[in-house]
Amino acid sequence: MTTPYDSADGLVRVYPADDAGPGPTPALVWAHGGGFTAGDLDMPEADWVARAFAARGVTVVSIDYRLAGGGCRYPDPSDDVLAAWRWTSAHAGHLGIDPARIVAGGASAGGNLTAGAVLRALDGAAPVPAGVFLAYPTLLAVQPAPDAALRAMLDANPAADRFGPARVRAMYEDYLGGPVDDAPLPAVPGLATPAEVAGFPPTLMVNGEADELRVSGEAFAATLVAAGVPVLVVTEPGTEHGHLNRPHEPAASATVERVLTWLAGLDTGASRPTRPPHGVGASRPTRPPHGAGVSLDHQH
Repeated sequence: MTTPYDSADGLVRVYPADDAGPGPTPALVWAHGGGFTAGDLDMPEADWVARAFAARGVTVVSIDYRLAGGGCRYPDPSDDVLAAWRWTSAHAGHLGIDPARIVAGGASAGGNLTAGAVLRALDGAAPVPAGVFLAYPTLLAVQPAPDAALRAMLDANPAADRFGPARVRAMYEDYLGGPVDDAPLPAVPGLATPAEVAGFPPTLMVNGEADELRVSGEAFAATLVAAGVPVLVVTEPGTEHGHLNRPHEPAASATVERVLTWLAGLDTGASRPTRPPHGVGASRPTRPPHGAGVSLDHQH
């Protein structure tokens, strides 16, 4: 593998694509997870994921965003994600990537940062990526209760039952530096209405099976569907939260394969609806309606 290198004054680590053909490669600009307060570029969810995609011909730009705490709060990590997107787009020629095939992605809290940054990019903060890959994202500070099947699965596996309402709310309070009430929409993108996600890029979401956070992911995916956004939602069988951080589990490689297949079929020329001006400032409900997010079919 070509040796990764840091760039953009340490904001990103670039993993050049292996076996790249004569033309430019697709790119994944990737944000690891860690509950907004932890994680780094050397954790498997960052380094292993980047190496796995680079080995298959995708250039990866891994973001070393600032972690919440010690005075760092929203929008600082989100600003870093947007800066990485702008840098990648501006340096596409030097990086050997196709600017029309730059995909943004993130896992867990990194999925939140990615989805929220897209909402800000739709208002002109950065180039809008060609597609979005969200791995088991957290997208709501106050989640709807899991359905009976998921609740039974979590009850049967207490080790997987680690994202209850109190912990999730506390995670967002750390990120925001205060209460979750009246949080900016890009910090809690699961609250978006269909009008507010108009123009969102085609999205692949891969959730953990025994993972309470998938309730918020499914709620957001339902909103994207209502807005006419092409969405593929997959529940990776037999997984708990964070399987990309455990590359010894077969599911991690299975998810990489899913993303590669989706990326190969991504229609980068399709037109997308635009949203009204100042879309993220529109009035909206404080949480999704009861039952939202549990109606999507799961692809296994």
